[in-house]
Formats: sequence, structure tokens, C-alpha cells
Amino acid sequence: MTKILITGVAGNIGGSLAECIMSNGRFDLTGIDNFLTGSLGKLPSGKHFQFHQMDVNNRSEIEALFREKRYDYVFHYAAVVGVQRTLAHPIQVLNDIQGIRNIMDLSLATGVKRVFYSSSSEVYGEPVEIPQHEWTTPLNSRLPYAIVKNVGEAFLRSYNKEYGLPFTIFRFFNTYGPRQSDDFVIAKFLKNALAGEPITIYGSGDQTRTFCYIDDNIETTMACLENGLCVNDTMNVGSDEEISILDLAKEIIRITGSQSAITFLPPLKDGDMTRRKPDNSKMKSILGRPLTPLQRGIEKILLTLKK
Repeated sequence: MTKILITGVAGNIGGSLAECIMSNGRFDLTGIDNFLTGSLGKLPSGKHFQFHQMDVNNRSEIEALFREKRYDYVFHYAAVVGVQRTLAHPIQVLNDIQGIRNIMDLSLATGVKRVFYSSSSEVYGEPVEIPQHEWTTPLNSRLPYAIVKNVGEAFLRSYNKEYGLPFTIFRFFNTYGPRQSDDFVIAKFLKNALAGEPITIYGSGDQTRTFCYIDDNIETTMACLENGLCVNDTMNVGSDEEISILDLAKEIIRITGSQSAITFLPPLKDGDMTRRKPDNSKMKSILGRPLTPLQRGIEKILLTLKK
């Protein structure tokens, strides 16, 4: 069986990817997470899934696993995430650079066929053009989280150039779904709306984002894995339908039938860019179908919550 490792497997995207891989039945899957932000409830189950509570930033914890299993593919999704958390703990964020190096060194040493890396829309910083293209938009963010993601991308390209280790870089744009924690905007707004609590917005709410439902993310990723797509390349993974944060709050209130009020807080000093919108033409060509509309994605989460 093809052997796969997912780091950050107890998170929103990692856990969803693991569940999809396990449903396939053709893979031997290992998951690693230190539970800094992940949780046990996001892990899949199955006889071909093994979980290890480990920290990828500590090479001594993960090296024996790499050498024993000899993985075919590695998805490095482990990272310190969440706007408030990354702003409050920049040194913790920077420590993830060691984890990236550990993954690359051990993948190279044990014959991994390709490393998939979860980068982020944050690397674009404040946009200088819309949509944001993988190949033309300057990477200008100064925030530690974005810098670490950019450094990670440089590691993958450098290991490919120096040693021939294949890679795929996914720049994720606001992927949401049932597994997402309320560190993130849609999950947070839904939690507040369902409880009838005020929905708080930083600044005026005019800042815009695009939101990608988890199924679209995972289907794209699996196509890249199974069909050998996006090798030694970078791809934006996200929707290209913009919505302001204020309108997002109003839409969630409408869909849930909530009586929540919308309140406003002072703008964040850092990390709240005015716009994000990817050029997602690569993703669309892989999916070959329209992406999940925001309303439908939110409704699917609500259906999950009712189960």
C-alpha cells in the first residue's frame, strides 16, 4: 500500500484530508499532531491509520518514524495557526521553521516521492493586484506567520533544485468546514449566531475575503496526489468570490435565523489585510466544476451540527 504521512492531522484541513484518504482504502496513513490547536475529534479511524502525538519541530521525536515507515508522500500541514494566536506568540510561530527543515531533511533521507506543503494566502500580504497570481504578485507580508510560510516555500524549491526532491505548494485561502475551530471567522460567527450572542467585527467590516469549502480543497488535493498534478509547482486553493466581513456576518445571521447583533471593535494593528482574492484558474481546471457557493457551504456545516 502507498504510505502517506500527514502532519497537523488533528486540524481542520489535515483531519479532513485524512478522512478522505482513509475512505479510499488504498493507503497506509500515519498522522502526527501535538494538539496545540488540533483535537482528537478531528482524527479519522481505520485499521490502516496510525496516530502519534509528536511535535515535528523536535527531530528526535519523528526521525525513527520516518526511517521505519519510509513514506511515499508527506503532507506537511502542521503549523501554529489563528490570527490572534500568531500575533500574540511570534516566537512560537518562528519555531515552525525548524519543523519545516526536519520534514525536508527526513523526506530526502528516506526516499519520499513528493512533499505537499500547506502555505497560505498570508504570504501575499497587502495585495498589489487583484486577483493574486502565484507567479506575479510580490510576497510582501512582514508578519511572522507569513514569513514562515514563505520560508517553507523556499525550502521546498531549494531542496528540489539542490537534491531533486519533488514538491507541491498549496496556498490556502480561508478554507472552512465542520472541523474548523472558532479561532477562524466563519466558525466563530456561526457559534455566536447560533447562541444569539453578538458577532464582533474588527474595524468597519469592509475588508473582503474569499471562503473555500473544505470539500473543494480536499478534492483538489486528492487529484494532485492521485494524478501527479502540480508537481514542482505552486497553486492557489480557494474561492474567487469575494465578500466583505460585514456582509459575511449578515449572511450568517440570515441563514441561521439568528437575532445576534453586530458589534464593532477597533481595527487590528497587524494582520487584517484589506482584500484577498486568488487567481484560482489552476484549481478550477483540476476540479472541472463550480466551487461550492458560500451559502451552501454554511448550510452543510449546519446540517453536520444537527447530527
